[in-house]
Amino acid sequence: MEREWMTGGTAAGDGIEIEGLGGVRRARAARVRVACEGSVALAVVGDSPVTEQELRGVLPAVRAGRWAELTRWPGSYWVAASDGRQHFVCGDLAGIRAVYYTPRQEEAAWASEPGLLGCPLMPDLPLLAARLAAGEQHWPHRSPYEQIRMVPGGSGLLLVPGAPPQLVDIADITPVDELRGGAERFGHVLTDAVQHRVRATGGAVGADLSGGLDSSAAVVLAAGVGTVHAVTYTDGYTSGEDMAFAARVAGHTGARHTVATGSDEQLPFGFPPGQPTGTEPVLEAAMYATDTAYLHPVRGMPLHLTGHGGDIVLDASSSCWVRLLQDGRRREAHRQVVAFARLRNTAPGPYWKSLKQAADLGRAGSLVRAAEALERGPIVPEPAVGGWSWCRLGAAASWLTAGGRHQVAALLRQAARDRQPQYADEFDQWAALRSVGASARGWTPYAETLGIRPVYPYLDNGVVRTAFAVPALARRALVTYKPLLRAALPQLPDWLTSRRSKGSFTAQRIAGLARHQGLLDELIAVSPLAADGLIDPAAVRAGLAQAARGQSATLIADLHHLIVTCWWLSGQTAGREVAAC
Repeated sequence: MEREWMTGGTAAGDGIEIEGLGGVRRARAARVRVACEGSVALAVVGDSPVTEQELRGVLPAVRAGRWAELTRWPGSYWVAASDGRQHFVCGDLAGIRAVYYTPRQEEAAWASEPGLLGCPLMPDLPLLAARLAAGEQHWPHRSPYEQIRMVPGGSGLLLVPGAPPQLVDIADITPVDELRGGAERFGHVLTDAVQHRVRATGGAVGADLSGGLDSSAAVVLAAGVGTVHAVTYTDGYTSGEDMAFAARVAGHTGARHTVATGSDEQLPFGFPPGQPTGTEPVLEAAMYATDTAYLHPVRGMPLHLTGHGGDIVLDASSSCWVRLLQDGRRREAHRQVVAFARLRNTAPGPYWKSLKQAADLGRAGSLVRAAEALERGPIVPEPAVGGWSWCRLGAAASWLTAGGRHQVAALLRQAARDRQPQYADEFDQWAALRSVGASARGWTPYAETLGIRPVYPYLDNGVVRTAFAVPALARRALVTYKPLLRAALPQLPDWLTSRRSKGSFTAQRIAGLARHQGLLDELIAVSPLAADGLIDPAAVRAGLAQAARGQSATLIADLHHLIVTCWWLSGQTAGREVAAC
């Protein structure tokens, strides 16, 4: 399965030059549609049913520099355009179709993969440590490599001769007032995102079917126009309720259903020989043995549907209540927070206090406060109260050395000055979208190895735009789970959309940590993060031992991030490209 890629500017590439876009090249296997008129050219590269005639219809937008208008097609793709003087390139809003570039004043190189830029690939260790300690959302324009930037989801790259590369906003969200106003449109767009792909294959497609709402809805939609082979993974640690829902969805749709029952060999964190490392660390790296087991029956199928990203577009976090506070709607915020806490048998006081603090500090203030805490001395992780925060220093921050804390603090102070959304709900939904986009992007080498062609209908531009048009507050219901899905697709069975629970993988990850504890101890001890004095292996070892005994589930998420980062770094060879940035 040949991968798709693009390069432009001064980046090298031995693929095919795209007509009308001098210097822009693509992989031979990449699907492309092109429209040209004089010096104006537009190309869409990737998974999209757009036609050449449709592209010709938006060439006036290229001339006028209305770049967002070039990204409204269904599917997942890159866009490259030129008006003869300035050049534009972007991926999708989620960042699955990434664009990396070199921040030079003139003759910038850009590419869909860092290794195509012709630069030494030197992991940016302080940045990796900062992402572990404070979250990846604060540096959306930074790649895991020194001197290589990336175009954040929701932005495009504009290149003008003699000027530095410029990021331009292509989010193009048109808000609606309430859930009802946007649900019907969202339902149409999501349905098309699934069904146009299934129809295009003319045959059977594969699909994840976890039993959750997102993958189940995708299977229902796909089965309406084609044949679906659904696959589910289960073992002694996963949710029996999820398995029951998956079986019921398969029966309801008539989909062929294959269930893989895993053993201890498929537990997370094993990193079997031959597993590819990819261009960036991703959480899915820990699950490769699981993926290998359950995806084998659908290997080689024309496409494989997933529910990945559904949580982001269908739901919202408690940042929506911080937004109410930012808007001065304190009474409404307090009423909803108290009701939410009481429904979950949680004390509302600490929860409310954390949300008020987030609103009072704002994004920049929260990052500066986190930097100050790191500069004062060692971090002692506090029990999470569940309220949303711009920047939460978790267990990983307590594993930093003194030198590591100061380097991360400096990066946080720098991030506080960067331009990002200042409203909590907007910041959070874009951060979450980019995170799941990075997850999907990072799984690409695994998909290639496993013979899977994944598609992510919940992350198509149109789906994201119509979901984000609905206020986050409306997507965050107190009682109903993911109300947008129920309102958008009323044909889904009530027994599915009325589900309020969600399976947990905590027990599975604890078992994986326990099984592979010795391997993981060694992996962390020899990591470049430890060798460069950024993290303290002894502190991590103590946390790992505690989590492996099941004594602290709160450590697991940070351990998961650290472990896949250390494993990814173990596969990197610095300076493997010959040209210098």
